[in-house]
Amino acid sequence: MKGLILAGGTGSRMYPITKAVNKHLLPVFDKPMIYYPLSVLMLAEIKEIAIVCRSADIHSFEALLGNGELFGISIEYIIQDTAMGISDGIKQASNFIDNSSFCVILGDNFFFGPGLTPKLIKAKQQFRHATAFAYEVNNPENFGVISYNNQQNIESIEEKPEHPKSNSIATGLYFFDKHALTYIEQLTPSARGELEVTDLLNKYVDTQSLRVEILGRGYAWLDMGTNENLMEASIYIQSIEKRQGFKIACLEEIALNKGWISASQVEIALTDYQHTAYTNYLGKVILEKS
Repeated sequence: MKGLILAGGTGSRMYPITKAVNKHLLPVFDKPMIYYPLSVLMLAEIKEIAIVCRSADIHSFEALLGNGELFGISIEYIIQDTAMGISDGIKQASNFIDNSSFCVILGDNFFFGPGLTPKLIKAKQQFRHATAFAYEVNNPENFGVISYNNQQNIESIEEKPEHPKSNSIATGLYFFDKHALTYIEQLTPSARGELEVTDLLNKYVDTQSLRVEILGRGYAWLDMGTNENLMEASIYIQSIEKRQGFKIACLEEIALNKGWISASQVEIALTDYQHTAYTNYLGKVILEKS
């Protein structure tokens, strides 16, 4: 399975902050936002990854992440200069996807919780056609709402309905098979001029081939695409890291634990980052591994 991070768009909900900086490079506590979705793909043991972004931002992403070698993965960059929706972002990556199944995650999404890694790996192992990761929220009208019939089978997914049929919504994390690209070609733009991911998901609902993986109690999911949510995520991450002593989305640590890189490669990162709380943490990680 390949991985796709959608990091395009103008970030207009966060103006003026994002007038000069791609929002996915903004700090979320002590790491760039893009680290968090990238860590989810790595935890799911997906090593072949592409980042979809504007051509103006590719140099910044490359300066931060390179080709992924430092994390034991490969990273490609794909251009989407016009924000035309999630499904369009997938479409732009069609050559990268080829005939593979793939995981899509939005670049401003944050996931955290006990057992997240085994949940991701299990979902990948059980994957057949399409999987949406669902979450219960108090304001479902702002998201893609999943409705169920009496047999608890998925009935439909509605984008920001005025009268939601449930509190269960589709987060920005999906697994798709290669047929997604064919379905996307059949989509028409919505009223806001975008190829909606809900329309793509409903193609799988129509053939009863969409599976929902529920992120229940104890899991945190945040859309970091607004100033308020960005602050909430930073405070949440700071609290967890301060209380428990480990870092969330430390890419070098994930790669080291999975055996994708060596301790000596992590030491190179220590030199590049110089003296920060992040490097102090990586130094402890290396000591524990030695």
